Amino acid sequence: MHKISRRTGAALLLASIAVTAPVSVTAQQDQDNPNIVVEGTPLVPDPSTMTKGPEIKGIISGRSEDKIKVVTPDGGSTLINYNQTTKVKTSSGLFGGRSKLGSAALLNGLPVTVKTLQWSDGLLASQISFRNGDLKTANMIRTGTEEQFAQQTAATEALRGRMGDIDKYNIKGTTNVYFDTGKTVLSPGAKSELCATAAQAEATDNALMLVVGYTDSVGSEEYNQTLSEKRASSVINHLQQACRWKPYRMLTPTGMAESDPLASNDTEEGKAQNRRVSVNVLVSKSVDGL
Repeated sequence: MHKISRRTGAALLLASIAVTAPVSVTAQQDQDNPNIVVEGTPLVPDPSTMTKGPEIKGIISGRSEDKIKVVTPDGGSTLINYNQTTKVKTSSGLFGGRSKLGSAALLNGLPVTVKTLQWSDGLLASQISFRNGDLKTANMIRTGTEEQFAQQTAATEALRGRMGDIDKYNIKGTTNVYFDTGKTVLSPGAKSELCATAAQAEATDNALMLVVGYTDSVGSEEYNQTLSEKRASSVINHLQQACRWKPYRMLTPTGMAESDPLASNDTEEGKAQNRRVSVNVLVSKSVDGL
């Protein structure tokens, strides 16, 4: 049997620390052997030495521990790294990088603007910014998912093992249908769009839908809240009755009143865009992947 001396063992221990430590160890000497110097390499890149990359705007469609996938309006997608140097910013202030609150805010379905840097591993986010209202909606998707699973029958429970948390989903797309002022009735065009969306979602295993209703700024807050909920219910009913979308694959509909307008409520054209219901299609990462 080979014996390892105390001095050799200490050297091996220090060597293992140099490999596994998350930050650098500079000019640290072995107390048993002052001739041994352990040098570490920082795992976190220095942003000041990196070249500026493109600014990317889109929706987070997937997230892992250190990457997000952002789908852009043209249908393309970009994989972006993030770490403790990344600043996560909202309209009300700065969260900071990989703090608990910062990384937790990077939810699927969240519209973001990402400033990037060129890195050896691809793009690195220097700043990720978004609106507070958009974060509220993304959180609602998470909450709606958890609540719906808690209420579902055995059919839904069969899906729960594969899709128990919103972080395990990718947001595949959003369809908006529009309404006349004060109305909840779907137009023929809207009905056709909804069934087309349902047909596309039906082709993917484990797809779920989240329906969110909105209004323009006309009317009181209480009135608009009720109106947005009725619009969401109208869409739910059509999806289930006419488009044959299964109820257990539908998350609880929600009304957001005049929150998160797509356009300015100062013009009639803007108001028309804000009188909408958004149908969000969620797909498990287990079948779609990050």
